[in-house]
Amino acid sequence: MILALRALGVGDLATAVPALRALRTAHPDQELTLAAPTWLTPLIDLIGGIDRLVAADGLGHLAWSGPAPELAVNLHGRGPQSHLMLTGARPRRLLAFRCPAAGHHDGPDWHPEEHEVDRWCRLLAWYGIPADRTDLTLRRPPPGGMPTGVSIVHPGAKAAQRRWPPARFAEVARALTARGHRVVVTGTPGERSIAEQVCALAGLPADAVLAGETGIGELAALVAHARLVISGDTGIGHLATGYATPSVLLFGPVPPAQWGPPPDRPWHQALWVGPREPAEEVAVHPALAALDVPAVLAAVDRVERVAARRVGRGAPLATRR
Repeated sequence: MILALRALGVGDLATAVPALRALRTAHPDQELTLAAPTWLTPLIDLIGGIDRLVAADGLGHLAWSGPAPELAVNLHGRGPQSHLMLTGARPRRLLAFRCPAAGHHDGPDWHPEEHEVDRWCRLLAWYGIPADRTDLTLRRPPPGGMPTGVSIVHPGAKAAQRRWPPARFAEVARALTARGHRVVVTGTPGERSIAEQVCALAGLPADAVLAGETGIGELAALVAHARLVISGDTGIGHLATGYATPSVLLFGPVPPAQWGPPPDRPWHQALWVGPREPAEEVAVHPALAALDVPAVLAAVDRVERVAARRVGRGAPLATRR
């Protein structure tokens, strides 16, 4: 049995897909168990290859009552807490970054500026398990009750500094509507007020607000069959990458070199103006505030031109797995 830890959110799980698939390929006859939040179950099903989920919402005691795993793999962090969480399951071997504080002297060193996808691929490569960092595609679910062909504006993010001003999202939504896009505004239940503000400022109908109305499975289906995604550096952007849905992603304060889509996929545009010094009590990080509406709309033009050429050549926007 293999036990892998990734007790984080949507984007975190999406960036670990190549590593998880590498573990599946390297150990085809072993049961692969993932320790992660249970609310991510629909997304875990879309990754494929994971046999069982153990509930883990962040770091702490892991409720492990089964036999000792042959292998435990820390795809969560650098330790020591995450290392110790896994060693509590008494694995015969731990694959993890070197962390003397956790008593783990094996493994590669942690590189803080590394892209999140590359980080976990490099960890496995150090232990002789090759991983393909481009293997990010998710299984495409049926639309279910979700609208198709829509352009998604997602103004929320966990940290306030990673939220572009709602008024600017509204300007973009208004411009897209004028171009013939059907715009919907998504978010978590806690972000519904922001979504409603964007909707009102953009002059969209009230039913364009889907924030708080979609679980992760419905959101994945919405993105998989969407025309376009516009968001900050948050989980929905990684879903767009997983489905090759054209996207414009606004980065700050963390650069796309650490969390952005693959740079060789021009149907995803990661906008970044470079580092900026934050002022005290700033609501939006200066690196994000420096992005204006014309820059975002110009990026929309670029990704839509690329998408049109790909469709014209018969290339699917995403590959089914």
